[in-house]
Amino acid sequence: MRLGKSCTLAGFKPLRGAVISGSKVRLRDKKLSDVRNDYRWQADPELARLDAAPVLIMSFSLYLLDYAAALHQSQLNRFPMAVETIDGKHIGNCTFYDIDEKKEQAQLGIMIGNRDYWDKGYGADAVRAMVDHAFRSTKIRRLYLKTLDSNSRAQQCFTNCGFQAFGRLRRNSYNFTLMELKRENWEKQNDPSFPRNLSRTTIRERESGGGEK
Repeated sequence: MRLGKSCTLAGFKPLRGAVISGSKVRLRDKKLSDVRNDYRWQADPELARLDAAPVLIMSFSLYLLDYAAALHQSQLNRFPMAVETIDGKHIGNCTFYDIDEKKEQAQLGIMIGNRDYWDKGYGADAVRAMVDHAFRSTKIRRLYLKTLDSNSRAQQCFTNCGFQAFGRLRRNSYNFTLMELKRENWEKQNDPSFPRNLSRTTIRERESGGGEK
């Protein structure tokens, strides 16, 4: 498990109670109350297969201890967030990781764990919110990702968000499709009259009393 506090590398800054808003979802900092959902999702064989990850087998009590400790550890090249609906329901997680300030690039990962929100545009909206934030509010010039060759649904989602395939990767017996989106290509897909130093993605402070749920 790799959570940790958000980094400040390449212009990524901790949200500290703010959210990054799309039309269907909000992205926020991870918090301890996410632990039961994250445990359930990581222990789910289908979700583990789609994420090319091992199924979680440790007890919840041990997982909770590790989870709480990880939340307070700084990881300089990662920016983890929770994905929640506009009304505050936690439905998944997303992360910018392998953030490289010199190369001005970062890898993107997302998982919608709650199946009730599959195939309804929530994942795509979260990806668009991540992309918008990265290109309008940080120094990142290239985003890239990998997805299983067999996961055509994810590939279509990323394609719809502007990513293009650029290669293949085989790792730990898994075959991946590599995809990328560069800032200049993203700019061509957006209104050229919109100011480049502002964010179309709304970042707003939470309403008072909106702490942990």
